[in-house]
Parts: sequence; structure tokens; C-alpha cells
Amino acid sequence: MNISIASRLAHTGEYYFSRKLRELAALNAAGANIISLGIGSPDLPPHPSVIEALTQAAAQPNAHGYQSYQGTPTLRGAMAGFYQRHYGVALDPATEILPLLGSKEGLMHIGMTFLEAGDVVLIPNPGYPTYRAVAEICGAEVREYDLTEAQGWLPDLEALAETDLSRVKLMLVNYPHMPTGTAADLPFLTRLVAFAKAHGILLVHDNPYGFILNETPPVSLLAVPGAREVAIELNSLSKSHNMAGWRVGMLVGRADILADVLRFKSNMDSGMFLPVQQAAMAALALGEDWFAALNATYRSRRELVLELLRALGCAPAPGQTGLFIWAAVPASFTDGYALSDAVLAEARVFLTPGGIFGSNGLGYIRASLCQPEALLREALARVENWCLVRSA
Repeated sequence: MNISIASRLAHTGEYYFSRKLRELAALNAAGANIISLGIGSPDLPPHPSVIEALTQAAAQPNAHGYQSYQGTPTLRGAMAGFYQRHYGVALDPATEILPLLGSKEGLMHIGMTFLEAGDVVLIPNPGYPTYRAVAEICGAEVREYDLTEAQGWLPDLEALAETDLSRVKLMLVNYPHMPTGTAADLPFLTRLVAFAKAHGILLVHDNPYGFILNETPPVSLLAVPGAREVAIELNSLSKSHNMAGWRVGMLVGRADILADVLRFKSNMDSGMFLPVQQAAMAALALGEDWFAALNATYRSRRELVLELLRALGCAPAPGQTGLFIWAAVPASFTDGYALSDAVLAEARVFLTPGGIFGSNGLGYIRASLCQPEALLREALARVENWCLVRSA
């Protein structure tokens, strides 16, 4: 029996890292011992208090049933407190916070709530591949806006305003930006909000990287006066609290928009496991000491990854934030794919080709900081040896 796939998947392939991790697993099974600097999955554990909260809650006999689709009031209160302390943004925990099973889930919920055939979505190039996949699956038209090194990896809002925006419903933005590590300041975010207001566009700000290697205080788009009229924001504990596999995220913003998203979400899941909610509350209560220790580790790792990339002749841009280093590939390679393939095949180190994030990423490579220093030193040694052999 031949069962055809739905037309909504016609332009959407399997997620790059789903395929690549399977390939790397096969290579390792054959004895290759690949060191992966690809996906940004934190290798460090959450704070001990988070694990303790999970353990204690899981031991309670009443902890295992279905939960509210909106999370517990105490979890929403903890998320509101987190936003107030770190961003200076006041949120009503009853109506302006929607806990999610990870912010990636939230992207699909937003798309399915608001997008249909005929709508246009603005997505960044380069940008997180899921943005495009969500728009395509929802039947919307994808329109890229260029981010380039020459423009500081920020969109040219004036040039965008000169185009036909009449069918644009959503604009996906992500600062600090992945993959380039670019941060956005309040003046730019203020111009972005004004742009959205002028053209009747809903901004969806994906904001999971603000606490990692950011030399300035983290910024929420909702801190911009008037942003709540035209913007919602996704956030996550995956990177900031080493809880990627726990799947804890949040959508914050206007009550009526979140209520619309809940209409879809409540049909797709049955709430977050209560012990995970209790653990998330413990994580959200952590203070600056947690982030200082986390960033001290990443800072040391960053120096090793920078050394590795420079050994390859790559040119990392200064001032990057987040869990990755973004670097231009040397002229001796046609693009990031060619460099990634060569280093994987000959040095047994995997680096992410920038082209998976869009055409403006073709000339770049991305390296993750999510490996212990011992493995990063081994990766550096392999790359240096490979470079010596190539130059001999």
C-alpha cells in the first residue's frame, strides 16, 4: 500500500540535525569517534536545587495526573517574577504568560493559530531553520529578510518598508541572534516596534540566548514602550538553565493573543508534568551566581573554540553572545559545507555549515561550545594536526 504524504510537507524535509546526528551516530558506531561541535545542547547539568525539586515532586502520589494547559499559577508566577527581575517587564501571570513544552513547540502553535494560505511571513536569512518549516507547514508564503555582516546582522527596516508588506502577518525575529551571536539594543528594538506598528505586523521574538556570554544585561522586546501592542515573545530554560531535554518554555505578551494560541495548544497536549513545573520554578529562582558560574565555563570553552576556528583560517566576528561561535570560512574553501565535510572526514570533528541557516550563511561555519574542555582540546589537536598535513 502506497500512502502519500500531505501536501503541507511538500517543501519541508527532515530537520537538518535530525539527519546529521543519525549520520554521526553511524560513523561513531563504525569506530570513527567524532567530536561534534554541532547542535547547541548544553552538556552541563541543571543546578542541584532543580534536580532536587524534580525528585521531591515526583515522589508525591498526586503528581502524575494531567495538568492545566496553562501550567500551574505558581509556575506562571515564577515566570512573571523572572521577567520582572531580569528584564524589568511586568506581566500578569494569569493572562500574559503561557508555559510551553519548549519554545520550539510555541513556534508551531503560533503558526497554526495565525497563518494560512495567502499570508506572508518574514523570516531572517540566516536564521533558525524551524522558522521556515513552520511557515511552510502552515501554508503561508515565506519571504526572507536579509541579514548580512555588512549590516551588522540587523535587518534594514527602511528597505523592508519600501517593499509590498500588505500580506505580511508575522515577522520572526531572534536577538541575541542565532547563528551569528549578534545582540540587539533597545534603540534597534524600538525601531523594530515602530516598523511593526506602521505596517500592522505581529512580531514574534524568539529570545532564548540572552543570558549566555552576554556582556550587557539581557533585553526583552516587551521592554520597549508600546511593544505589547504588536509583539509576543518566546523564551526558554533550555540554554539559560541547562534544561534542553526538560522542554520548558514560555510565550509572553498580550492576553488576547495568548488566549488565541491556547485555543490551538489545548488541543495538542495535556499539560506539563507537574514535577517538571516544580523544577522549573526552582530554576527560575536562581540568582546571578548561577549565570556567573555558567558563563565562566563557557568563557573558557570559547577561547578553545576560537583557537580551533582560527587554526582552520576562519574569521570569527567579535562581540558574539550565546552558545556558538560564528565565523567566516577561508577563501580556500568554497563555502561552509565544503569546510564542514573536509573537517569531518579528515579530522573527525563536526562543525555546522552556515548554509543550513540560509543563503546568507553559505560563507560561514558555526561551532558549539557544548563540549567539555578536554574534548575541545582534543578537537583542537585533531584540527591542528590536519592543518599541518594539508600544508605539508
